[in-house]
Amino acid sequence: MEISDKLLCLFSADVSDDGDRYVVEVPRREIDTGTVEPGETYRVALIASETGTTEQEGSDGSVPSEPQPPVETGEIRYVEIEDIGKQGDGIARVERGYVIIVPGADVGERVKIEVTEVKSNFAVGEIIDEDI
Repeated sequence: MEISDKLLCLFSADVSDDGDRYVVEVPRREIDTGTVEPGETYRVALIASETGTTEQEGSDGSVPSEPQPPVETGEIRYVEIEDIGKQGDGIARVERGYVIIVPGADVGERVKIEVTEVKSNFAVGEIIDEDI
């Protein structure tokens, strides 16, 4: 399956019956990280899971409650800074719209980073080479 570069976020959700309409709830973390804004209109794609549920079994047999971050601590990445965050840090987006915060980077820069911290909805990366 090809994923669009315009993808802002990806999460699993249940569809609930609310009388004369059905509701797909957006997790608070997507609002808190600024990925989506309340009151705005977005295009939504629904993808059926192969098993008919929203959960997929991991390699260790466990069932994660949400998609896992696409990066790991210590991983080296080449990223392009797309935006500046509220504290002035560079913002890069990788797979599924996952955000990597890069302190000291400016919009338009392509930098080599080492991922230093990973959270469920964002990561922090340290610049290790600015000349790429």
